[in-house]
Amino acid sequence: MVKLPSIKDRNLELAGTVVLVRTGMDVPMDESGLVTDDSRIQEAVPTIKFLVEKGAKVILLTHINRPGGKIIESQRVEAVAVKLSIILKQDVKSLKDCIGAEVENAIKSMKNCEIVFLENLRFHPGEEANDVVFAQQLASLGSIYVNDAFSNSHRSHASIVGIPKYLPSYAGLLLEKEIKALNAAIEKPKKPLVVVLGGAKVSDKIGVIRNLGAIADKILIGGAMMFTFYRSKGFDVGTSRFEADKVSVADDLLNEFDRKIVLPVDVIAADKFANDARTQVVAAGEIPAGWMGLDIGPESVSRFAKELSGAGTIIWNGPLGVFEFPNFAEGTTAVAKAISEMTGRITTIIGGGDTLSAVEKAGLKGKFSHTSTGGGAMLELLEGKTLPGVAALLAKSN
Repeated sequence: MVKLPSIKDRNLELAGTVVLVRTGMDVPMDESGLVTDDSRIQEAVPTIKFLVEKGAKVILLTHINRPGGKIIESQRVEAVAVKLSIILKQDVKSLKDCIGAEVENAIKSMKNCEIVFLENLRFHPGEEANDVVFAQQLASLGSIYVNDAFSNSHRSHASIVGIPKYLPSYAGLLLEKEIKALNAAIEKPKKPLVVVLGGAKVSDKIGVIRNLGAIADKILIGGAMMFTFYRSKGFDVGTSRFEADKVSVADDLLNEFDRKIVLPVDVIAADKFANDARTQVVAAGEIPAGWMGLDIGPESVSRFAKELSGAGTIIWNGPLGVFEFPNFAEGTTAVAKAISEMTGRITTIIGGGDTLSAVEKAGLKGKFSHTSTGGGAMLELLEGKTLPGVAALLAKSN
């Protein structure tokens, strides 16, 4: 089990110290710039409160969306700072940049326990480019660096891997929680371990299947990625979405993990990609020409539920159908309910942006042992990779 340098280290003096905290508050906003889901803000609160209670001067860093190195007014951090102020019941000042004289002066005037939010890091092209000068400019603002952005720790960006080169660096409480939960599920899962994988692309999950295939008892496949597996078996998939260049890879995976991979035996087929499409339940491999599969079928739901019922640990990433359309959300919702009802008796871990959206739509938010804040980061960890952000912290501790 990886042991990260932690902000809970008894020898770490935080009172009066300027602490740079990289958070993962990349929250969804509407066109007017208002936060529509504060889940990631809530997840960052324990670390922020811990540092404030220790008397630190807290400088928060995050990116929002993908502005591409340009200033986009609707992607400023101000709305996030306002939301955080309400949650903490403490003023959180937002600045109009993340480097420069005005930022430096604002930090110099800070008192113990105060919180300042720097502007969207991705307004500067140096963030995603992991520019050395940009990383040094950020590092010069504080005395200690804390990475609490698990959802971004698979990125080799300046605020993730650049800053730790210049400051004593530690893991925040959220990052520690994520790494602990996911590593425990991989390294010492309570058996049987059942993995549920959905989503659009097999290419996103190849590494996960190969890594977890060695330790999982069953891997249940759904979502559009199932059609790439169907094609590898020679099935007709109509106009269903699949990855033609990954059919041979899917065939290899089926050959390697034949007794572990469980594919849906039926699907909900539609005559068009729309909620009001005509539908029919068809067996796997019997999708009519001109029709497409948009959800797993009722027999598949029953089979998946049976496989899940005997699990000791469940890991789920990716919806099993086009859950955005109510008429094709039933498979995903049914599996989500089955997993949630087992929480408390077994370990249930879910993650991925679409998975969390589906769970929230089903009214099941918070009903799992661990809900990961990271999609890509979770997948890379499940692949057995060391995240760049984690590697940067470990390098400082050695």
